[in-house]
Amino acid sequence: MQLESIKNTGKKWLRRLMWLLLAGFILFSIGYYVYRTYTVSDGTRTGILFKVSKRGIIFKTFEGQLQLGGSTMMNQMSVWEFSAQNAQVYAQLQQLEGKSVRCYYRQLVDPFPWQGDTEYIVYKVEAGQ
Repeated sequence: MQLESIKNTGKKWLRRLMWLLLAGFILFSIGYYVYRTYTVSDGTRTGILFKVSKRGIIFKTFEGQLQLGGSTMMNQMSVWEFSAQNAQVYAQLQQLEGKSVRCYYRQLVDPFPWQGDTEYIVYKVEAGQ
């Protein structure tokens, strides 16, 4: 009889441990998701759009480069690299390539690989003046 009560006690503790691990995993997953999608800043950048591409090995992302306004020479400091949020924004960017544009973006802490190669995610684009 004592062996049976030990088995029942062990099963009860194992069940509690499994529920506790599941709850911990869910809380960790939610926290990790919030961290990876947390917006540090948002704003706009204006310049000449000179490169738009769809690239990636596993995750195909939409990437672009903007020569920032006010700089006459193209160098590493005057080029802003960004990722487009979705295919609609990418299509708009393709139509505006080579023109002055204003990009509305969110800067993420550490984006997921399928969100883009950069931490700057453009969600809206307008033709500049």
